[in-house]
Parts: sequence; structure tokens; C-alpha cells
Amino acid sequence: MRARDLQRRAHLPELRGQVRRRTSRLRAGLWTIAQTSISVGAAWAIARQLDPAPFFAPMSAVISLAATRGQRTRRAIELVLGVAVGIAVADLIVGALGTTTPVLMLVVALSMGAALLLGGGTLLLSQAGVSAVFVATVERPHGLTPNRFVDALIGGAVALLVSQVLLPRDPVAAVANAAHALAARLGLALRETAAALKAGDVERARAALEIARGTDAQLADLADAVEIARETVSVRPPLWRARERLPLYAGAVAQLDFAVRDTRVLARRAVSAARRHGPAPPALASAVALLADALDELVHHLDDPGAETSSRRYALEAARRATAVLDADHSLQTSALVAQVRSTAVDLLRGSGLSEDEAIAAIERLDPEPASD
Repeated sequence: MRARDLQRRAHLPELRGQVRRRTSRLRAGLWTIAQTSISVGAAWAIARQLDPAPFFAPMSAVISLAATRGQRTRRAIELVLGVAVGIAVADLIVGALGTTTPVLMLVVALSMGAALLLGGGTLLLSQAGVSAVFVATVERPHGLTPNRFVDALIGGAVALLVSQVLLPRDPVAAVANAAHALAARLGLALRETAAALKAGDVERARAALEIARGTDAQLADLADAVEIARETVSVRPPLWRARERLPLYAGAVAQLDFAVRDTRVLARRAVSAARRHGPAPPALASAVALLADALDELVHHLDDPGAETSSRRYALEAARRATAVLDADHSLQTSALVAQVRSTAVDLLRGSGLSEDEAIAAIERLDPEPASD
């Protein structure tokens, strides 16, 4: 009994961890559940005024919510119209050819193909197939009527109203998540570059370069998230957090784009330096690592503009350490690395809210005064 008790107790932390994870997933999904429930009920209630059995109204609401989540307003409208037209076309095919196995296969194939043409993901693709199955198998009303198409339009319109106007997600939450994803990948590239410079490890420098090259997707996600948030607050009075934070993220996007480019150049130069000269001066490697710290602090500042941030201090310290290396090493390779560290530091300073002139002036103040004659 004692051994069983010990074994049972050993499993308790794992069980608690599973409960916490599943509870967190439930909390994260509550907003989606609320949007879907309200959309389904409203679509059914509205469509019943025109159709006594508006089966396709709530179904279209569910599909449209899944398809339009995280999309720009114009794109969301296009997807909703695509869902409604797809149901109408499937309805016409079934009305003309009847409900047979080949027709069912044809309707599903056409619906899923249309979902791909609309640019839908896996979820929209599967739901388009499901809707086609319902169109082909649910008993049709007598005669050719537009009821199903109208029901689908009502469901899609309600989904748009709920998701874009009445109950939109926090317009800044997706922006913050995208910014964190970009900062995590770019920070990893900078830290791996620093480690490669310190060790003179060519393969690690190449790996850092590949990480830096892979940031395009995160950068595009951030830019899209900012545009979607702008559209969301334009059709709904913005929350105070959106009014305060969204302009900061929007202003930081361009500078993070420059930081991505400069980090790639820095990683490429690190590959060349490690291959030709081995380990770089320790101060230069630590300067690159400080750039990653400055990036982390910059994202925290965007999350909470009122909090104290060390982003500018880290960026300036990185530039100072890199510049100091030139006192002992004026080689072309080292000078090029120092220039890239300084350039990336300027990008991060501008991302923190400084103008280009202010950022450059702050970096230039680090340079030693020229000796007088």
C-alpha cells in the first residue's frame, strides 16, 4: 500500500500540470465559444423570419467565423460571400443532377476547390466539404428557391457583425503575439551570432544566418496584425489600450524590418569572420548579445508603454562596446562587424520611439572626440 501511495503521489504533479494546461486552453477558447454561440443563435433567429427551417444560416455562421478569424475586413467579406456562393452553386448542381454518389463527390470536390481558390486554410477546406455534403444530402425544398443561399448570406453577415464589430478580440492582442514571435526568433539569431563570434564557430554562425533569414514570416504576420487591428478599431470605438499601444507597434514595424535586415548582414559577416579569423574579440560578441537584450526590452516596452525600459540603454551599451573594439583592432573584418552592430542599435533606438536624427546623435556621442592639434 505504501508503494502504491508513493506511485500515486508521483503522478500528482503531472496530473496537476495537465489540468492547468487544459484549463488554460479552455480560458483561451472562451471568446471563440462566445462568438460562435451568439452568431449561431442570432443567425437562426433572423433567418427564421424568412425560412421556417434555416439550417444553413447557423452552419454558414460557424464556417464564416472560422474562415474570417484574423482576416482583414475586406478579406473577411470576400470569404463570407465565397461561402454563400459555394452553397448556392452546390445547391444548383444537386437540383440539376439529383442526389447520387457521383454528384455528391463532384459537389464536395468543387466546394473544397473553391475554398482553396479563396485562400482558405485547412479548417475552411474541411468545413466547405462538410457544407457540400449537407447541401447534397439534406432534403431540398420543393422547386428552385434561393432560401439556402439567403440563409448562408444571413449566417455570414451575422458572423461578420459579431466578430468584426460587436465582439471583436482585443485588437492589440494579435499584434502583441506577433511582435513576441518576431522578437523571439530575431533575438535567437542575435544570440546565436554572438555565441558563434565568441567561439569562432562557422557552423553556428551559418545556423544563426538561417534563423535570421527565416524571420520573414513573423515580420509579415506582425505587419498584417497591425493592419487588421487598425481596421478593427476603425469600425468599433477603440479600447484605451488600443489607442495607446497600437501606434507604438505601428511605428516599430518599419524599424524591426530594418533590424531584421541588419541582423542578417551581421550574421553573414559573422560567418566570414569565423571562417577567416576564428574567434572575434569578446567585447564584440557581448555587444551582439546586448542587442538581443535590447530587442527583448523593446517588445516589453511596446506591451506596457508606461513601464520603465532598458532598451535604449542596452542598445547604446552594445554600440559602445563594439566601437571600443576598434581601439585595438582596425581590421576591415572587425570594422564591418562594428558598423553592423551600430546600425542595428540605431534600428532598435528608433523602434523605441526616437527619431532617426536622435538615434544617430545618441550613437555618435559614444565616439571619442578627435584629438586637437
